[in-house]
Amino acid sequence: MGHPVGTMVSDASGWYARLDRSCEDRINQLELWLDAWEESIRHKIPIAATMPHDWPTLPAGLLSNPGAVLDHMLARYDAETDGRSPRGAYATPARFADAMLADELGERGNGDATPMPTNISLAALPPGFRAFAAQINEANVKEEGDEEDQAVLNNEKTMSGIPLPFADPAVGAGLFAERILKMHSERVDGIGAVKIKEDTLRLLNNLQLLDISEIAVRCTRRRLLLVLAKSGLLDLDGPGDEGRIGRKEAEEILQLCVRHSDALRNNWPWEDSPRLLICNPPWLRIKDRFRGHPDGSHLRKELSRELRSITESDGRLRFSTLLGNVNLYRLFLERSLQLVREGGRVRMIVPDSLMREKSSIPLRKLIVEQNCWESAWSFPENQRVFPGVSQGVLVIGITVAGETTKLTSYGPLESSDVLADVGIARNAPKLELERNTWAVWTDMNWAVPRMPRNEYERDNVLKAINRLADLPRLSEEHNWLNPGGDPIRVRVGEIDQTTWAENIHPWNPRSRGTPFIRGIHFKLDGDKVLINHPGYNSSIKRESIERLQALWRGPIGPRGVSRIACQAIVNAQQNRRLRWVVVPPDCVLGNSVNFLELPEIVLDTLAEKHGAVDRGLMWLAEHLNSDTLDLWSRAWAANNNVNNYEIENLPFPPPIDVATVSL
Repeated sequence: MGHPVGTMVSDASGWYARLDRSCEDRINQLELWLDAWEESIRHKIPIAATMPHDWPTLPAGLLSNPGAVLDHMLARYDAETDGRSPRGAYATPARFADAMLADELGERGNGDATPMPTNISLAALPPGFRAFAAQINEANVKEEGDEEDQAVLNNEKTMSGIPLPFADPAVGAGLFAERILKMHSERVDGIGAVKIKEDTLRLLNNLQLLDISEIAVRCTRRRLLLVLAKSGLLDLDGPGDEGRIGRKEAEEILQLCVRHSDALRNNWPWEDSPRLLICNPPWLRIKDRFRGHPDGSHLRKELSRELRSITESDGRLRFSTLLGNVNLYRLFLERSLQLVREGGRVRMIVPDSLMREKSSIPLRKLIVEQNCWESAWSFPENQRVFPGVSQGVLVIGITVAGETTKLTSYGPLESSDVLADVGIARNAPKLELERNTWAVWTDMNWAVPRMPRNEYERDNVLKAINRLADLPRLSEEHNWLNPGGDPIRVRVGEIDQTTWAENIHPWNPRSRGTPFIRGIHFKLDGDKVLINHPGYNSSIKRESIERLQALWRGPIGPRGVSRIACQAIVNAQQNRRLRWVVVPPDCVLGNSVNFLELPEIVLDTLAEKHGAVDRGLMWLAEHLNSDTLDLWSRAWAANNNVNNYEIENLPFPPPIDVATVSL
């Protein structure tokens, strides 16, 4: 995920495409790039001068960070290996990794509290107290120095302040390890050559870097050698000296600390548990693995079966949070919480959907109820933090085996909120979720609401959540609308648009058929939601998209009754998320529309109170279109789809409550 934007991203993408024409073999690309990088360090010249002559000219945006090019090359290789398109490959920007490390290792720009000074200023005291204060200061310095030295001697941290061991179970091309070494070299500058070398060896020997790809492991080992050389910590062509490690010694260490293995299925190959684990695991569903493999279907089934059945030495299942269509990032997160020692830290980049999607409830419960979930950085889809990735991005910070009392959720964040030297900007919007309130809001499924950036709008959302959180849900029995025992169900429209594509046609009033209603036919007219379909609105222009795929000629017939329906696929930029309308009896619904299946007792109640079922349905649709429910829906939406479970879990206030809510 290179950081440049605009034309620089375009230039970079074009360069990789041209590179493929010059050198088709992606492994060869990686090796030649590493060779060029090494030569540029050895001779202290730009990498553009050491590249193969038949390669395309390197754009300016890629000159300054050879590691970013390596990351992207490996991502493209991995994508192709899995059968995915290399065009959708991405890698983590170095600036993003630096911000995570700066925040994690104490250089924070977003803290509210100022630490108390450990020493007393002698100049600020009367002369009679100065000797006493000097003794206190001396004792403080000695005590702090003793503790620091002991932690370093015990290999619990480096002199540069990095907790040890440091782990990355999906190391890729070694970005986080590279940035750790860079930070280390900057922090030890000036402490003396012998101590610098000693501390660098301490750090290297306590790296625990793993990847399932042998190519990734080879790239990481080589990359770390080059970074050490660039920082003046390694003798690239010799045995080393007083302040530098020899290449052979470093290579032997890296053989042991960068290993080829599967962190999910195999045992962790080191005895000492990590104190800090930072990772960007693969965001890949199991069903998307091995797409390019001739035996891919069998391999996917075997992988899923094995992951679901792996047990630990005490017989417990390794993965207890598997639910739905499993995404590998969830397994890496659960595995990381097992690997890191009690009190250790996990920082991980995952999809933002983790915070709200139903299938992640078991994982959120594990994080909150058995660990201390302290922080979340949330970047919405439209920020494109990682070019080429359409999903929202989330960075989570967890203390293993701690107690969650309050989660600080930063968001929605913008790219400009990421500061490489401190983490997240001080003025970034944030929400502090106290555990008791949070539990009530989510019925202890620990979802995190999606908040707007504007302060006034945030206040409105919080008021809506507080007002509705304790109320019964739409699908619950015995609520004010549904006194009987049969719950209200949410169903998907009867026509799957992919399966029945040959039976769906453009609207032609002279053709025989049935009106086919899709999400595109839901129209917001002021405060009202209407069906804008050519079968019911003859003024729709001939070239309008509402006329496309609007006629059904297939074996499935209309229900013959009016229904309350909701647009199921929503553009993220729409002003309103929930769009409810009463659809006529003579139409069929596509699968981009959800509808309510109401028990007979509910229909009878509506008819009794409003004189007719249709009038009652129209009243109910207006009730469901309330601004308050729409704010709630936006806050807890996992993605752009209005999922069935989301509708079933809508708080369902009596009409008077909706009318009197003041936002």
